[in-house]
Amino acid sequence: MLFTSLIFIVCYLPIVLVLYYTVLRKHRKLQNFFLLIASLGFYAWGEPKFVFLLMLSIAVNWIFGLAVDRHRENKEWAKGIIFTMVAFNLSILYIFKYLMFTISNINRFWGTDFTVSKIVLPIGISFFTFHAISYVIDIFRGKAEVQKNLFHVGLYIVFFPQLVAGPILRYSVIADQIMGRKETFEGFSQGVCRFLMGFGKKILLANNFALIADTAFSLHSSELSVSFAWLGAIAYTLQIYFDFSGYSDMAIGLGKMFGFHFPENFNYPYISKSTSEFWRRWHISLGSWFRDYVYIPLGGSRVESNGRMIFNLFVVWSLTGLWHGASWTFICWGLLYFASISLEKVTNFEKLGNSQVGAAIAKHVYTMLLVIFGWVLFRATTIASAVSYLKTMLFLNGAQFLDGNTLVYFAENQLFLAMGILFSMPISKVFSSWYEEKMNSGSPILTAAKLILYPTTLLFLFFIAMSYIVKGSYNPFIYFNF
Repeated sequence: MLFTSLIFIVCYLPIVLVLYYTVLRKHRKLQNFFLLIASLGFYAWGEPKFVFLLMLSIAVNWIFGLAVDRHRENKEWAKGIIFTMVAFNLSILYIFKYLMFTISNINRFWGTDFTVSKIVLPIGISFFTFHAISYVIDIFRGKAEVQKNLFHVGLYIVFFPQLVAGPILRYSVIADQIMGRKETFEGFSQGVCRFLMGFGKKILLANNFALIADTAFSLHSSELSVSFAWLGAIAYTLQIYFDFSGYSDMAIGLGKMFGFHFPENFNYPYISKSTSEFWRRWHISLGSWFRDYVYIPLGGSRVESNGRMIFNLFVVWSLTGLWHGASWTFICWGLLYFASISLEKVTNFEKLGNSQVGAAIAKHVYTMLLVIFGWVLFRATTIASAVSYLKTMLFLNGAQFLDGNTLVYFAENQLFLAMGILFSMPISKVFSSWYEEKMNSGSPILTAAKLILYPTTLLFLFFIAMSYIVKGSYNPFIYFNF
């Protein structure tokens, strides 16, 4: 089920909210159990057979958590349990996500003819697997208390706002909220506004950018002009940002409607002046997960040599690429960031020319070029098609500079492109701060305007977005594939 589907907006969410705040209003345990069942139903709507896999993950990792807590004083036993837990979770992830990729590559490179039935990838398996792993490890590290209630562990792993595309939550972040959260009218209102904002990002911006990107990346290199290749790459750069940050906004908003507070997942990544900074701002929950559970345990940057640090980065970014999908394009995309971030750390790049405007601009241009080239690799279906596309962008394919596609698609989408660039920058945050300051000035007229203007604008955009959905516009979230 999609957050942007009619069944979710018209049926699922209203029914869940009404039951949560009426019949179950004074019963926290029943509310939690209801949210667990509703979340399993949300997942089963699109993946009915895989809901049993999800329930297995909940039950087994709950047992692992109890076992680690019981044997925490015996380090050898506890480490053995952690190893078994990681092996169990990664084995499931490997079978569903990487087994076919492994066999196809063995056949290609070794000339064998192994066959395996087509394996369907369960939606969100990378997300709920990482939730489960972090839960047990945090108990082992003493950063989270063991949860003896199976249903509470289940709610943490499968709560529907973040089940299929994050953000990747730590159990310690919401442990106290499971029983101790407080629902308020103000929080609910903020949640609704945040959901509507994300809804608008996805339907009005990301989906329109997808029309440009899909066309550009579907063309053969002989049909692709330099200008349209750039337009397609920029469109995809905007699409993936508004698609995923829009989903995160909706997830955070939905959480607030039920009294939960999730951490932010994006912080204007396209203003970065280094690729290291970009990854501190993009998909924050994934970056911090790999930092805390892979990079730091390997030694992080606090190692005796640059060689060891580079090795640690290689492991992290190889895994980051693989996490996004079983494809050489994702692996090479991860290695691109490995090379860039390694070079930045060795040269102390982030501290170079910080006081000089020209240096800051140059660093930003370098970062955005690398990010855009990276998204081309990320979007392409094969390495060969990515290389061909990049060659066209760099005038190396002998393609014409301008064509009719560029003129038509730019003319039809110039407003969306301008809004996309504008709202990917902090200027929108500056305007929001100015708006809040003015509206909180104490003037009764401005206070009334604040209470009416902002939600009215969001509702207006919501109805426009709904018209797209009613017309049959369908474009699933990009990160559902991971």
